[in-house]
Amino acid sequence: MNEKKLKICVYAICKNEEKFAARWAKSMNEADCVVALDTGSDDNTINILKDNGVYVEQKIISPWRFDVARNESMKLIPLDTDVCVCTDLDEVFESGWRHKLEKSWQPQTTSARYRYTWNFNPDGSEGTVFMIEKIHKYGCFKWINPVHEVLKYEGDAPQSSVTVQGMQLNHFADDLKSRAQYLPLLELAVSEDPQNDRNMHYLGREYMFKGRWNDAIRTLERHLQMKSAVWRDERCASMRFIARCKEKLGDVSGAKIWLHKAIAEAPHLREPYIDQAYLMYRLSEWYGVIYFAEEALKIKKRPTSYICEAAAWGSDPYDMLSIAYYHTGDYKKALEMCKNAVLMSPENERIKNNLQFFETKTI
Repeated sequence: MNEKKLKICVYAICKNEEKFAARWAKSMNEADCVVALDTGSDDNTINILKDNGVYVEQKIISPWRFDVARNESMKLIPLDTDVCVCTDLDEVFESGWRHKLEKSWQPQTTSARYRYTWNFNPDGSEGTVFMIEKIHKYGCFKWINPVHEVLKYEGDAPQSSVTVQGMQLNHFADDLKSRAQYLPLLELAVSEDPQNDRNMHYLGREYMFKGRWNDAIRTLERHLQMKSAVWRDERCASMRFIARCKEKLGDVSGAKIWLHKAIAEAPHLREPYIDQAYLMYRLSEWYGVIYFAEEALKIKKRPTSYICEAAAWGSDPYDMLSIAYYHTGDYKKALEMCKNAVLMSPENERIKNNLQFFETKTI
């Protein structure tokens, strides 16, 4: 641990976040200072933040880009700050985060990664969880990309990142907030930097979210053809998304082919096996469900990247297996798998009803 106490500043951008502002400020108050750039609120966000000790300035960013807004917010950080912590107002740190950060931070550290829960399941359990890296040394980073912005290092010394054990940030997303700006901003990002493979993947995924199946397929195939697109996990995701689009277009054979490619690309991930099991389930191909779901469950190590999907690590594999085993006449295995599914989703009434039904079949 450093002898010198670090000066830590939390910074954020916000707009019309009055329902989150007080909660956010409270969870950030372990920092020495908390600052926020308001980008045009017409509700009570600014007053709530100020009442909770946050320094706030307002500036309209036009045309809107997330990187510009975040770089403007960095200008509010005091010059004598050692460590900058970027969060959003719908995020909450679990208490004790500062002590954990100071314990891990070293004189040569330039950035820190920590555990992030992106969403929660309806029963309150964690959904998608991965490691993020939005804590950085003052004065040597800037934000880039109009959306899905990332930090770019501009310092002279070698980069040195640390993992802060036990530091936890939770995201409680506002489901009512529009994502309409994401697609045009991603199209802008790709036009500005056509060689950025991550943005190409994101754009293809966004087309998929919008139901633009052919645009998604074309863009995701472009991603896979890029020489810089070498991360197997993300390539696998592009293949899985192409398969989803193919199925939506009625090309089930094409979907199967792309899912086989996805498994071959990243056999260490559960997600492609689970996607293939889902497809087999929708086709009532029960032995296929059993094979792919069982293969998925052989993978015990959960990834720490954003590619990891909650469904693959929850009750879904066991739930599908229980139904598939039932349809193949193996009631004992159906009951066993359903018991596992209930343990993972104890509030799911459908699964509990299935359990009661399978119990009658094994008497």
